[in-house]
Amino acid sequence: MSTGSGADSAPAPSSTHESKTGGTFSSLKIRNYRLFATGAVISNTGTWMSRITQDWLVLSLTGSATAVGITTALQFLPMLLFGLYGGVIADRLPKRRLLLVSQTALGLCGIALAVLTLSGAVQVWHVYLIAFLLGMVTVVDNPARQSFVSEMVGPAQLRNAVSLNSANFQSARLIGPAVAGVLITTVGSGWAFLFNGLSFGAPLVGLLLMRTNELHKAVVVPRAKGQLREGLRYVSGRPELIWPIVLVGFIGTFGFNFPIWLTAFADEIFRGGAGMYSFFNILMAAGSLAGALLAARRRSSRLRMLVAAGTAFGLLEIIASMSPSVWLFAILLLPIGMIGLTTNISANTSVQMAADPAMRGRVMSLYMMVFAGGTPVGAPIVGWLSDTYGVRTAMAVGGTFSMLAALGVGLMLARAGGLRLKVDLRPGHPHVRFVPREPQLATAA
Repeated sequence: MSTGSGADSAPAPSSTHESKTGGTFSSLKIRNYRLFATGAVISNTGTWMSRITQDWLVLSLTGSATAVGITTALQFLPMLLFGLYGGVIADRLPKRRLLLVSQTALGLCGIALAVLTLSGAVQVWHVYLIAFLLGMVTVVDNPARQSFVSEMVGPAQLRNAVSLNSANFQSARLIGPAVAGVLITTVGSGWAFLFNGLSFGAPLVGLLLMRTNELHKAVVVPRAKGQLREGLRYVSGRPELIWPIVLVGFIGTFGFNFPIWLTAFADEIFRGGAGMYSFFNILMAAGSLAGALLAARRRSSRLRMLVAAGTAFGLLEIIASMSPSVWLFAILLLPIGMIGLTTNISANTSVQMAADPAMRGRVMSLYMMVFAGGTPVGAPIVGWLSDTYGVRTAMAVGGTFSMLAALGVGLMLARAGGLRLKVDLRPGHPHVRFVPREPQLATAA
């Protein structure tokens, strides 16, 4: 996408990138995506520093896991309320121009929180308010950023680029918590917030340096009535879209409440403080990075991988919730991060690849609304469960919901595809697999 109308209508470049689809890092051969990824890793590092610092700041101000849950809920509440409208805006407007505005706004929110904290005037309601404002900006930023990837790399590299975006995010997640832990314990939380605010200068520079004539042609949808309902009808009529979105909704609502769980495990269960909380986040990020890189190597994203990963993710959370020692809990965070990220990438890529370009903004806004917007529902519940019955119970409940949702979605996808479960106990054969219900469907399957 470009800042000028001429570039908006420019044809897709006839580059050799389309044919070079192999390799874990193949998308980085494209200059515009390379600029995007470089800016993203810097701003993502700042974002993770801010997230860790924000959770710890709220816990230190209130001493309550419920308050951490409320902060998380407020940040994602706008996505739940207005997420679909953000997708309509992303489909209507040039995405590069939209990102220039949204990334600037995100940077200003970070700087505002830094000023409040460094001045010593910060109160918990300030954090609540800024979390909500961040969520409002994200309503537009998320679908615009997700769907802009296809304009930079084209359909041939889309799967690889989505995986590398996740690897980028998780790489920053390795660095951000470590730096945040050092800053919190040495110079204070305000400097972490300040770095986050300034870090958004990097993606802004990257967006401005892009060669707009090398972007693939964008489908800009003209303003019309009923576009929101049109998007909902489009998704509801396609099982390959609706069921992955349903699954990530359950997992996002109940399974991805790590800010609450990890703060409580570090502070209440293992008595390790901010350093242990940062360490837990680093382990989660290392596992997630491994999952993202493995996903980048795969040339396809099968729905059965999504179902299997979602089931394993929930089961691992249940096991981790019962960990008697800090080291067992820490070790389990690695596969939890890896499989959780595999679930997210499998859902993201399958939905993006199945969506029509003219609908992609609305489809991805629904995806993000369900995934991230479920947090305002789940986070207070999980926070209350942690305060009332203990964090172990809360994490076990979250894992159970995630596992049951994955199994349920797997059955619905099998039913929609005319498949049945086959158990074969013979040696050398797959013991459990889905096969066509009718023999004549075998060739189509």
